[in-house]
Amino acid sequence: MKDYKKYYLIPATQEEVYLALTNPLSIKLWTGAEAEMSNLAGSEFSLFNGDIVGKNLEFIENQKIVQEWYFDGQEGKSIVTIKLHEHKKGTSVELLHTNIPTESYEEFVDGWDSSYFGELLEFFEE
Repeated sequence: MKDYKKYYLIPATQEEVYLALTNPLSIKLWTGAEAEMSNLAGSEFSLFNGDIVGKNLEFIENQKIVQEWYFDGQEGKSIVTIKLHEHKKGTSVELLHTNIPTESYEEFVDGWDSSYFGELLEFFEE
């Protein structure tokens, strides 16, 4: 298992980024895919037409999102923590993804950079 940490700079307010990550209609706008999401702790979620599924663990409005991502046969919990920080050019997003299966690590790093935050960045730059 491996951990991944990275910062992304999104040219939008913390409120806009938080909504883009927690509102299913907003998620569909920037991903082009169906999403099931709620900002209630304990609720299940599904992103990218079910390619990413898990449980929402914690929310601090406009500041923090903590989720457990599910992987078949995984022993430990894979936890994604996204923190939003005010930045003079928008929002600095701090990502920490723990317990990524070693065999899938490079795929997840690429997914975070190109599909997840890559698409979100493109959405706000347009």
